Amino acid sequence: MSTNAGSHAPFRPPDPLTAKVDPFMSRIERFWLRVSDGLKMDQLWKQFQTDARASYRLYSADVDLTPEVGMPKWKHYLHLAGKFFWAVMEKLSPARRILLLVALALMFSPMQTAWEQGNSTVLLRFDGHFWGASVLLLILVLEVSDRVVMKRDLQIAKEIQAWLLPSNPPSVPGLEIAFATRPANTVAGDYYDVFPRAGSDGHSQTFLIAVADVAGKSIPAALLMATVQASMKTLASTPLNVSELVGRMNQYAVTNSQQGRRFTTAFVAEFEPLTRALTYVNAGHNPPILRRASGAIERLECGGIPLGILENPPYASAAVTLQPGDWVVMFSDGVVEAENAQHEEYGEDRLNYNIHLGAAESPSMLLQRIMNDVDNFVGTAPQHDDVTCMLLKSV
Repeated sequence: MSTNAGSHAPFRPPDPLTAKVDPFMSRIERFWLRVSDGLKMDQLWKQFQTDARASYRLYSADVDLTPEVGMPKWKHYLHLAGKFFWAVMEKLSPARRILLLVALALMFSPMQTAWEQGNSTVLLRFDGHFWGASVLLLILVLEVSDRVVMKRDLQIAKEIQAWLLPSNPPSVPGLEIAFATRPANTVAGDYYDVFPRAGSDGHSQTFLIAVADVAGKSIPAALLMATVQASMKTLASTPLNVSELVGRMNQYAVTNSQQGRRFTTAFVAEFEPLTRALTYVNAGHNPPILRRASGAIERLECGGIPLGILENPPYASAAVTLQPGDWVVMFSDGVVEAENAQHEEYGEDRLNYNIHLGAAESPSMLLQRIMNDVDNFVGTAPQHDDVTCMLLKSV
């Protein structure tokens, strides 16, 4: 029997140093993955920048940054530091404010003190840095626990809001539909919907189409958005035309708008597949863009003031007939007012340009084009408002 010694690599015993280091490095890698959640350094830095900007906006809202006349620059910055300190303090509960003061006092306390008794001197060592850091860690744990509870509640609110909004567009004869929303926070104050209702003759079927934007954002706006959705769904089951429906929605909104401070802009339309007529009321919302197949642009502006400001304002309606190839683009102000790092707004000109470029595409493709262009324009700048867009294409 013959053997081929050259076919096998020579045996080498494992390096004991390597055998010890590899498990250690593996634990380090697992620890880092757990801490960083698998994000790369540039992603972590971007996340830090976003958090820092959000925190600065939160605290600076309570600080007057205007320098006093004649005040030296160094003194102005010292005053600002004091104002930011109190802005942070006032966000804490009274008990945690006391803990924070205790932590700061401990961290700046002397490391050791001398105590004389008779002819002897007793040197007492007290590590204030350690105990101060421990108290700060305790405050951090308490704040994180609050954040976790709030995050869990916000996640539940987000899931409930997802139930209220349609996940996929319904099948509407004569129309192709696409929509998307992106909240500035966990939950949004924007509302969109498409659903069927009985026609005026009691036999045919029409479809209500709505996009609305509650003033403000986050939880307060989301709660009011739910009331807008509930009132619209309830009123849609009654034999009201669009103008009457919006008027009744306004009556309900007035009772929940805090004397008009929490108003709602809305665009509500009813599409009749048999006649291809789109009857609409614009209640102070960004006028949707009607792009005809020829390329001509019209704006759907007819209506009245936002919901929730006055008790019985007039709401006029108008109707347009959609021909094959026509587009209706509805959007919230978070689209056209999206800002980049230079505080420039996205604007309607860029939106119109993308509509012209994608006029031959499907609504889902054009919607993706618009949302990507908004993202590219904004870049790393924070999102200040909810972004919602709905596209209708007549086929």
